[in-house]
Amino acid sequence: MARVKNQALRRAELVEAASRALLDRGVAGLRLKDVAEQAGLTPGSVLYYYADVEELLTEVFGQGTRLYCDGREERVARAGGVRDRLRACIASGVPYPGEPAAASQVLYELMPVVVRHPRGAALYGEFFDRQAALYEGVLADGARAGELRPIGDAADLARGFVALEDGFGILVLTGAETPESVERRLLEHARVVAGL
Repeated sequence: MARVKNQALRRAELVEAASRALLDRGVAGLRLKDVAEQAGLTPGSVLYYYADVEELLTEVFGQGTRLYCDGREERVARAGGVRDRLRACIASGVPYPGEPAAASQVLYELMPVVVRHPRGAALYGEFFDRQAALYEGVLADGARAGELRPIGDAADLARGFVALEDGFGILVLTGAETPESVERRLLEHARVVAGL
C-alpha cells in the first residue's frame, strides 16, 4: 500500500482492512498481523494509527453500524406507502446473501468488543436506537394514517422488532434459518402486532 500522508484516509483504509480480515478469520482468530497484511503494512504501522486492536475493531463496528443504518434508511425512504415502508424495514434487517450478510456478519463478530469496550457499548446503543427509530417512525405514521393498528406503544414495538431481527439474524448466519423464513416470520409478527 502506498504511503498515505492523510491520517484520516489511512485510518479509513485500516478499518476496511480490518473488516476484510475479520470476515476471513473471525474475531476469535483475528491477529494484528492479519490486519497489517490486508493493509500492506507492518503491525507496528497499524499501532501508529490505533492504540490497540480493540480500538481499531471498535472503529470498524462504528463505521459498520453507520453504513448499515444508512442503507436501511435509504431503502425504507424509497418505499411507497406505510405498509411498503414497514415491509422494506423488515426486509432490510434480514441478512440476505451478499453485502447484507457480510455487513451483518462483521457486526455480529464484533459483539465481544461491544460487550467489553465502553465506546463499543455506546456505539451499540446508538445502533440499536437508530434502527428502532426507523421502525417507530413507520409504525407511528401508519397509526396516524389508519393504515396500521399497532397493539401497543410504537417505541416499544419498534425495539421489539430490532431485538427479533438480532436474534433471527444469528440463525440466518449460522444456517439454522433461511433469510426467506426469517423475513416471513417478521412479517407475521408485523401482522399480529401492527395489523400489516
